[in-house]
Amino acid sequence: MKKLFAVAAIVTAATSLSAHDYAMKGVDLSKAVPEAGMRLAKGFTAQVFADEVGRVRHIVAHESGWIYASLARPQEGKGMIALKDTDGDGKADKKIYFAEGLYGTGLALDGDKLYYGADQRVIRYTLVDGEVKDKGEVIVDGFSLNRQHDAKSLTLDGKGGLYINFGVPSNNCMEKSRTKGSPGQMPCKILESYGGVWKFDADKLNQTQQDGMLYSTGHRNAVALEWNMKADDLYLVNHGRDQLFSFFPDLYSREESAELPSEEFHRVKKGDNLGWPYSYYDHRKGARIKNPEYGGTGKEVVTDAKKPIVGFPGHWAPNDILFPSEKSGLPTGALIAFHGSWNRGSAQRGYRIVFVPLSAKGDVQGQWITFADGFANPSGTGEAVNQVSSSRNAKHRPMGLAEGIDGSLYVTSLMSGGRIWKVSHE
Repeated sequence: MKKLFAVAAIVTAATSLSAHDYAMKGVDLSKAVPEAGMRLAKGFTAQVFADEVGRVRHIVAHESGWIYASLARPQEGKGMIALKDTDGDGKADKKIYFAEGLYGTGLALDGDKLYYGADQRVIRYTLVDGEVKDKGEVIVDGFSLNRQHDAKSLTLDGKGGLYINFGVPSNNCMEKSRTKGSPGQMPCKILESYGGVWKFDADKLNQTQQDGMLYSTGHRNAVALEWNMKADDLYLVNHGRDQLFSFFPDLYSREESAELPSEEFHRVKKGDNLGWPYSYYDHRKGARIKNPEYGGTGKEVVTDAKKPIVGFPGHWAPNDILFPSEKSGLPTGALIAFHGSWNRGSAQRGYRIVFVPLSAKGDVQGQWITFADGFANPSGTGEAVNQVSSSRNAKHRPMGLAEGIDGSLYVTSLMSGGRIWKVSHE
């Protein structure tokens, strides 16, 4: 309990700083864990659960002890890996690749049913004692591949609903894609099929997107997508648009473009509009701002789209969200993994896991803090923070989050051959 209160005290101490200021001034972390390659909040420790497993993305933990991770690129021709620690040393000694010919991101568990969001379709596997025992059945099919934001993150609401992210194949719906000064399409027709979350029947086979219901719209790409069972609501963290300085240098400086737009953490209700591509959120001003493709100059406040519950600095690239249980040693809240972005140039930030304190009803209750960082250090020691000139040079980039049956946290990185960490409360 002392450890739990210590973490709660860190959260409370951070509330006097804005999110932006806190990120720039540092974090209250214990010393680095060199063998793991990260720094962690006091009261937690980490070890490498598995290394060189492939470009791992999202991850889930089954009550049997099996861990499942999706792969951005097939390994041995297969798009998923199952791992288990059978001798209790905290390291995976059993590894099985499966899902032949697929690759993707989204994962969710419903008892002994494992849902896999491949880029092309959603497959459901049956587990027996935690092991995959079939080739899977197609739940939703027919996804088009666009080479931009194809990742199909997904989540379940525990009531038969399956929610799938359809990221936009676009930066900001410009008439001429990624072209300096090009105006935005009005209206943005991309939103008819992308830029939202669609809800499906989790038990119905062979659905297509047309069988789903548009649950929310106006989010460019919500790779971090999760149903909060305590609050009984959908939460997501949205990737903001790119290249404000590149396309509108008369309106935005290079420094402003690195910080804007905010990465938006939303609590989403049915019918919500989060603003893309017409506006973005500015965490420094606490307001939604009209995008320059639609006549904005960086000053015009708009009110026709939802504001986030938290706005993080730009281009941190949020890629997963987890609502840990009391077993984890954390207070009630959300963990968000940021893996950094090419669009910050040399002003690299992100490469961390943050903790956002929430009330039992799911409302933000205090300022967020950094829970873990140091992943990007090219030396792999976790000593320094953000010592990279490009996201390509980062040693590791946190991607996926999961909690095991004992409260241990699992974190993935797709860099340096692919790694999975196990983080434990001491």
